[in-house]
Amino acid sequence: MAAAQGRFSDGAEGMDSAKESSVPLPFRRAVDGLKKARLRPGIEIDPTKPPQRLAPHAYALEAAVVDGEEDLADGRLILLHDPSGHDAWQGTFRLVTLVRAELEPEMAADPLLPEVCWSWLTGALEARGLAYGEASGTVTMAGSHYFGGLAERRPATQIEIRASWTPREGVGGVPDTSAHLSAWCELLCQVAGLPPVGPTDTATGVVSLPQRRGPHHP
Repeated sequence: MAAAQGRFSDGAEGMDSAKESSVPLPFRRAVDGLKKARLRPGIEIDPTKPPQRLAPHAYALEAAVVDGEEDLADGRLILLHDPSGHDAWQGTFRLVTLVRAELEPEMAADPLLPEVCWSWLTGALEARGLAYGEASGTVTMAGSHYFGGLAERRPATQIEIRASWTPREGVGGVPDTSAHLSAWCELLCQVAGLPPVGPTDTATGVVSLPQRRGPHHP
């Protein structure tokens, strides 16, 4: 399984000791947790530039579920940290995500799809025993129909999941970001149409829709 790789959003990895000291220790440890995560195969993950105004400290990753040359789903996960705390978060850390994928017709036709997609996120967190709070988000579906020179393309449905939640802090005020990243990648894989797995290759508490394709069989 591939390890998540990345760097501090402000260049903290490899920076001089004076600059490193300006980054709160809990945030540095939380980012280290992201780097040490072990992810299921088929996920490509890289650091990306985080937003600058959402919190005093931010770190972002972008990921894609790939099958050969095809991206089945992609997304972005942002770790925010405000050492002073944030009333809306009810904590000092916040995870924010955007996940997108194109759906097969049998998945797009399911009237319960938005509820199921939300259950994929909460189920992945709960299957790992992760405590979290203040979860919120939206599930949006949009259809595309093609005309003229594109008329040969079949209609397509895209789904977009935007969500955020507050990971509960553990020892030293640091959340288990490695496990939260693993849960987020599980959401990404399920939106891509791959079968669900849990922390021990089980699908505890997670609802599954018809599989779009296997990880190695387009």
